[in-house]
Amino acid sequence: MNNPLTLLRLAALAFLCLCPASAFAQVPADANGADPLGIRPERVVTKHINANDALRTARTIYVKSSSLLVGSEVVEEKLQKRAEFAQLGLAITRDDLSADIILELHHDVFTKYVYTAIDRNTNIVLASGKLSSLGGTVAGKVAKRFLNQMLKARATAPGS
Repeated sequence: MNNPLTLLRLAALAFLCLCPASAFAQVPADANGADPLGIRPERVVTKHINANDALRTARTIYVKSSSLLVGSEVVEEKLQKRAEFAQLGLAITRDDLSADIILELHHDVFTKYVYTAIDRNTNIVLASGKLSSLGGTVAGKVAKRFLNQMLKARATAPGS
């Protein structure tokens, strides 16, 4: 507890807890009425989308991992190494706002991992899966299963 950084964090937390919400500054919109940089507007679903259609038309993927053991870069590498990735005409982006799909990876209980593919514009879950870290690399298994789901979606007729 004698660590100055810990004391500073506790002081900042106490300050935030004790201040009323009205005390925090609000960033005004620019002259055109647009939100300032760094602030994202809420996403509003304006139409119903078909998950297969979204998977069929997606071209760019942003990978986000909250796992300490499997980083985003490792999943990106495994995706790009698979033949299906090139076959589907996909690309990896580091800009989540330019991605068609956000591929999230979370470490669940013990050896289980969960991945979820989300449509960036609507936040609708397009594909997901749960896998074990036993018997192979997690990143490789995520890449294989997700790309197989994309292949299956693209093999179906539009609108189905």
